[in-house]
Amino acid sequence: VQLQASGGGLVQAGGSLRLSCAASGRTYSSYTMGWFRQAPGKERDFVAAIRWTAGTPYYADSVKGRFTISRDNSKNTVYLQMNSLKPEDTADYYCAVSDHGISLPYRDYEYNYWGQGTLVTVSS
Repeated sequence: VQLQASGGGLVQAGGSLRLSCAASGRTYSSYTMGWFRQAPGKERDFVAAIRWTAGTPYYADSVKGRFTISRDNSKNTVYLQMNSLKPEDTADYYCAVSDHGISLPYRDYEYNYWGQGTLVTVSS
């Protein structure tokens, strides 16, 4: 599985961005697509995830109510709509795939395919 993330940029606090992650190669219904982020000098943190087919999305508490993860299976693409952005959302954002069949994976070691990061900068 190859992943290509895009959509990062500079936005003012309170603004919105939508990240995209296009997957190529094989994708199976048991896969989970996730978004993580890593701020400078900090560990990589879970943001949101969704099963490739069916299943309820789940989110880190820090983004609940502001971020929405969705998928378009016809385009093999997962999106992360980010609203009400805050300066603390500034980070490199990574999409990832978990094919271990784990229920609700949220730890980075539970994901085995990773895209390159896309930088999101939120100015105050």
